[in-house]
Amino acid sequence: MSAVHFGPHLISSPAGALRRALIAMPSPAIENATPIAGEPSAIHSRACAELAVLAKTLRFVGCEVIELQSHSLDPLASAVADAAIVFESGAAMLRPSSPARRSEVAWLEKEFEKHDVPIAAHISAPGLLDGSDVVLAGKTAFIGVSGRSNALGREGFARIAQAHGFRTVEVRLAANVPSLRSVCGVLSDEALVIAPERLDPDAFAGFKTISVERGDEFGAGVLNIGPHHVIADVRFPRVIDALRDSGTRVEAIDVYDFERVGLTPSALAIDLKRV
Repeated sequence: MSAVHFGPHLISSPAGALRRALIAMPSPAIENATPIAGEPSAIHSRACAELAVLAKTLRFVGCEVIELQSHSLDPLASAVADAAIVFESGAAMLRPSSPARRSEVAWLEKEFEKHDVPIAAHISAPGLLDGSDVVLAGKTAFIGVSGRSNALGREGFARIAQAHGFRTVEVRLAANVPSLRSVCGVLSDEALVIAPERLDPDAFAGFKTISVERGDEFGAGVLNIGPHHVIADVRFPRVIDALRDSGTRVEAIDVYDFERVGLTPSALAIDLKRV
């Protein structure tokens, strides 16, 4: 007799094989986003082409991709991960720090309804938390501490994560770090790649970590697509070599126009199904 299972079982493991994901095409306003120090502004047409390659790569590895047009004209509208984190039984809807992006939450709720993703919880006002400041690995939820969230938002998400069986760890970020996901990526349930000079490395005690070199910090922002299998930015060859040397399979693509404004592959997709 087979065991009885309840709920949709969306994310069996944060590093399980990614089988369904949601992405949003960039707004033309991405060209107005403030670039990181030393970089030129993003180019909208190139960003669209780069996101199309991301979608193609996801499909190549067996992931169904839901492609949406960006909901708002915000420069960072493609960072859909800021609005929601999906657990095994449903999505936790967050409250982004940018007032201009908060309408994305209600928009995504409607999209989730279309695609049979139940809503498990909400971060309510005045709580603030961007999803790109959350990294799930194994049964740990790492929460970045920066000016993009407040204590109410972090504490609210911690309670949601704990209700789904995760312990929570807050990670102090250095000044001007775009997000936790830009400097920390998941390789497996036990392993992470981090930029130790841009965050508190002691927060990851108990995990195997691969540290990136100075100048390659954003190379840590990989998108996990399965155990020891990631999508990485091709412009960080030293990081890619280190990951491959560690036994991680890497799909390298160009996301330069997103990286210029602080968006790494891990911020550009919401996990909807992992097995």
